[in-house]
Amino acid sequence: MKIAIFGKQFGEVFNEYAIKLFTFLEEKNIDIIIYRPFYEFLRNEVNVSPEVSGYFADNPGLKGVDLVFSIGGDGTFLEAVTYVKDAGIPIVGINSGRLGFLAVISKEEIEHALDDIISGRYKQKKLDLLTASADGADFGELDFALNELAITKIDSSAMITIHTYLDDEYMNSYWADGLIISTSTGSTAYSLSVGGPILHPETTNFVVTPIAPHNLTVRPMVVPNDLEVTLRIEARAGKFLASLDSRSHIFDEQIVIKVKKADFQVTVVELTDKSFYETLRNKLMWGVDKRN
Repeated sequence: MKIAIFGKQFGEVFNEYAIKLFTFLEEKNIDIIIYRPFYEFLRNEVNVSPEVSGYFADNPGLKGVDLVFSIGGDGTFLEAVTYVKDAGIPIVGINSGRLGFLAVISKEEIEHALDDIISGRYKQKKLDLLTASADGADFGELDFALNELAITKIDSSAMITIHTYLDDEYMNSYWADGLIISTSTGSTAYSLSVGGPILHPETTNFVVTPIAPHNLTVRPMVVPNDLEVTLRIEARAGKFLASLDSRSHIFDEQIVIKVKKADFQVTVVELTDKSFYETLRNKLMWGVDKRN
C-alpha cells in the first residue's frame, strides 16, 4: 500500500500521537510520500523524521497513491481536496485538535483506526462538490469547493445586494452582508453558523443561506444541486469578495457568478464503527441534555 500524507502545523499536544502514527506506518512497511512543508515541520518542530519514499506538491505527484491522509482539522482536509481534485483517491481525515465533521478520526483512536484502514475495514463515501465560474473574471484552477461558495461584502458598513436566479429564473434579491451557496457537506460549516439547516452529506442539494439579511423573513432555502445558481451583485464599494472554501477572490460588481454541481466527487474514508449521526451528537453536544 502506498499513502500520501498532507498536513499543516499542529500544537504540541498532538506530538506524541504523530509519533505513534508514523511508528505504526513504518512497522507495517507502508510506502509513504509526504507534503514537503509538512515533512519539514515534523523534522524541525516535532523532532520526527518519517521514512518516506518521496514528496508531492501537486496532483500529478499523487499518481499511484492508494490513500491520502490529511492530518489537521477540517480546514486542512479541505486543502487536501485541492491536491486530490478529481483523482478519486480516498481521503482519510485525522484530527490533530478538536473533533471535526471531515477530519473525524480523533488522536486517541489513531492506532485502532489505522489498523482498520490498513486491514481494509472501512467504508468509502462519495461527496458532491460545487464549481463556480465568473463571467469576465477567473477563479483559476481551483474553481471548486467541497463546502461552499460565500459571497460577502468587503467593507464593514454597507450591505450588498445579491440578485439570485435558479436555472435563469429569478428567485430573490438578498439585501445582506452576504450569501452562502453550500453543498450538503458544507451545511455543517459556514452555512450552519449563520442559521442554515443541517443536511445529510449524501443528499443531492445546495443550501442558499443569507448572511445577516436586512429582512428577517428571508430564510435559508434548500434547492436541488442539479440547478445552476446565478448571482448578480450590487455593492456600494463596487467590489465584493467571493470565497471557495476560504480561497478568496475580489471581483468587480459587474461580474456574474454561476454555481453548479461539479462533474467529479471526492471520496472520503469512514470507519465502520463511526457515522455522521455520531459526529453530530459529539460535535454539537446533542447528548449533553441529561434527558438523553
